[in-house]
Amino acid sequence: MEIRHEAGEYGGRFATSDGSCELTYRRAGSQTVVFDHTFVPPEMRSQGLARKLVDAGVAWAREEKLKVVPECPYVDVLFRREPALYADIAAR
Repeated sequence: MEIRHEAGEYGGRFATSDGSCELTYRRAGSQTVVFDHTFVPPEMRSQGLARKLVDAGVAWAREEKLKVVPECPYVDVLFRREPALYADIAAR
């Protein structure tokens, strides 16, 4: 499933092509974003979609040279489980 990025002035989201799954973020200064919410409907869980959303968000943050605050519980767990993967962008 394709992931698309929708950005606004104060935040945005990464969403599946059908819009049913999303990772939202908000700006927290010029060099920091807060990944604040991940949603995947119950019937679509266990397919790795949340991880794909986070991967897309992380790739974007790296391209933009941003730090990420993992406020969403799911994102926070990923950052804690695999700190070496996110050390370059984690704002803790």
